[in-house]
Amino acid sequence: MNKKIRALLTCAVGLAIWFSPIPTGLDPKAWHLLAIFVATIIGFILQPLPIGAIAFISVTLSALTGILDAKAALAGFANSTIWLIVSAFIFAIGFVKTGLGLRIAYYLIRLLGDSTLKLGYTLVLSDLIISPATPSNTARAGGVLFPIVRSLAEAFGSKPGESPRKVGAYLMQTAYQGNAITSAMFLTSMAGNPLIALLALKTLKIDITWNLWAKAAIVPGIISILVIPYLLYKIYPPEIKKTPEAKEIAAKELVKMGPMKFEEKVLAIVFIGALILWATSQYTKIDATIVAMLGVSAMLVAKVIDWKDVLAEKGAWDTLVWMGVLVALAGNLSELGFIPWFAKNVGNMISGISWFWAFVILLVVYLYAHYGFASLTAHITAMYAAFASVAVAAGAPPYLVALSLAFMSNLCMSLTHYAAGPSPIYFGAGYVDQGTWWKLGFIVSIVNLFIWVGIGAVWWKALGLW
Repeated sequence: MNKKIRALLTCAVGLAIWFSPIPTGLDPKAWHLLAIFVATIIGFILQPLPIGAIAFISVTLSALTGILDAKAALAGFANSTIWLIVSAFIFAIGFVKTGLGLRIAYYLIRLLGDSTLKLGYTLVLSDLIISPATPSNTARAGGVLFPIVRSLAEAFGSKPGESPRKVGAYLMQTAYQGNAITSAMFLTSMAGNPLIALLALKTLKIDITWNLWAKAAIVPGIISILVIPYLLYKIYPPEIKKTPEAKEIAAKELVKMGPMKFEEKVLAIVFIGALILWATSQYTKIDATIVAMLGVSAMLVAKVIDWKDVLAEKGAWDTLVWMGVLVALAGNLSELGFIPWFAKNVGNMISGISWFWAFVILLVVYLYAHYGFASLTAHITAMYAAFASVAVAAGAPPYLVALSLAFMSNLCMSLTHYAAGPSPIYFGAGYVDQGTWWKLGFIVSIVNLFIWVGIGAVWWKALGLW
C-alpha cells in the first residue's frame, strides 16, 4: 500500500466519523474531536507521514476547526511527565556516548558468562540495569545489546541459515523477550509508559508515579526475569551449553575499552543518584521530572554530553511532539465528556457480567490485539483509555485495571516479529524463523500474563493498591 492510499484511508476514517450522526447526549465537539483522534491513531498505524508530523497536523486541525482553543490544544506540551521522558532520552545519550552501557554488559559477561543459560541471564540483567534511564527500548536492545549478542553468536560459530541453534537463536530470543520485561518495569524504560500514566490520570484519576510503577513491577518483573530465560532454554535449547570463551571475549573487549573514563564515572554517579531520588520521592517530595532534569544538568556541566548532543537527539524531540499532542487530544476527549460517555454505554452492555470476567476478557483482548499493531505506542493510544474505562465501569478495581493494562502494553511485544522497534532488528538477524518466533512469543505471553497479572495482583493487594 503506497503512502497516498494510506493517507486517503486515514482521512476517510476521520471524515466518516466527523459526518456520521452524533450520538444522543454527546457534545458535538467531543464527537468531532473523536474523529480527529481516531484519524490520528489510524495515521500512526499506517504512517503516510512520520507520526510526529501526523500529530502536529492533528493538533493544528483541532484548533483550526474551533473544537479546542489554542491553549487547550497545546496544553499537552506543558505536562511534566512528557519532559521526564525527554530527559530520560537525553540520559540515554550518555550511556551510548561514554560506552558505559557496553562496559556494564561486558563486565557482567566476564563475571557470569561461562554457560549459555548464564549468558541469557546476563544479557537480560544488562538490559535491566540501564533500562530506567533508557526509554527507547529500541536503542537499548538494538544499539547496546544486539551487537554483543551477534558477536557472541558468531564467536561460537553460530550463523543464521547454517547453525543458528548452536547459541545464536537462543540468545536472540532471550535478549528480545528480556527487553519486553525490562520495558515494563519502569515508567522511564519505554517511551509509551508515561503516556499510560497520563491516560490513567485523565481517565481513571489514578496517579501512577515513577516510584509506584517500580514498586508494582518489581516482584512480577524479577520473577519474569528468572523464569523466561530458563523457559526458553528448556523449550528452545541451544546446542552449545558451556561458553567459557564468552568470558575471554568480554575480557578482551574490556581491555580494548581501557579503564573507566571520567565521563563514565560521572554518569554512573549521576545515574545512581537519580535512581535513589526517584525511589525516595515520597520522602524528598522532589518531582520525578525535576530529578531527571537535574541529572541532565549535571551531565551537561560535567561535559559528559554537550548541548549539540541534546539537539541531535531526534527521538526525544519527536516524542515530545507526538506525546504532547496525544496528551492534549486524550485529555480533552475526557473533558468534553466522550470517555465517560463511552465507558457508561459499554458498561451498560456488559452489566450482566461480573467485573472479574469482564476484566479478564478485556485484558486478554487487549493483549492479543497487538497482533494487529506494529507499535506499542499506537496500541496504547488506540486502546488503553477505552479498555481501562470500560473495565472500571464494570466494577473492576481501578489500580488493578490500570497496572495490568500498563504492563501488558509492554509485554505484548513478545508476540510477533513486527511488534515493536527491537523486533525487526532481532528477527532480521535471521536466527529465528517467523513460525518459531510466533510460537515462542505466544508461549511467553501466556507465562507473562500469569506472572504479571496473577502473581502481580497478589503483590499489588499486599501493597494495598486494591
